[in-house]
Amino acid sequence: MQKEQHEVLELGGPHGSAPTMTTATMISMPSDIPLPDHVVWSFFNTLFMNTCCLGFIAYVYSVKSRDRKVMGDMVGAQNYASTAKCLNICALVVNIFSALVLIIIFASYYAAAMQAFTRTTNP
Repeated sequence: MQKEQHEVLELGGPHGSAPTMTTATMISMPSDIPLPDHVVWSFFNTLFMNTCCLGFIAYVYSVKSRDRKVMGDMVGAQNYASTAKCLNICALVVNIFSALVLIIIFASYYAAAMQAFTRTTNP
């Protein structure tokens, strides 16, 4: 019994001493979640049907986001990345809409040309 009390006293400090203050150390660890910068998406929007230059503007914001991420400014990188994402979505919607309009126009011209051709060949 004496031996156990002696071990406790050694671990806890002297029995009659004042309580000791403990200090906490906080270590800031970088998050392992990668921050997307949407460079590839912006590049493809720039290459394919760059309507209203939205793809190019999104590419500029994506590069700015990547630069901020390299510098360690995660808040700025997040802001530029969200702007690039919105511009990419707008560019994608405009590109899809433009492609559908072009398909409809070409299909109607083709149908009109075929009707004119069949009228001229059949009296």
